[in-house]
Amino acid sequence: MMSNTFWQKSSYSNAEGANNCLELATGTDDLRHLRESAAPETIITTSATKLRAFLLGAKAGEFDHLT
Repeated sequence: MMSNTFWQKSSYSNAEGANNCLELATGTDDLRHLRESAAPETIITTSATKLRAFLLGAKAGEFDHLT
């Protein structure tokens, strides 16, 4: 489905090839895609605005109680 998509993972993830990280990609228009490296066939799609709001909340510590 998205074989030509460039997936980016965090520099905080383990070495290349490790299947323990989330990956992000830019889609068409305002869409952003997320997937887990261990299950790359499952893709979550959201808007850039919603992803930005989530990331700002994560940076602010709003989800720390879940880890």
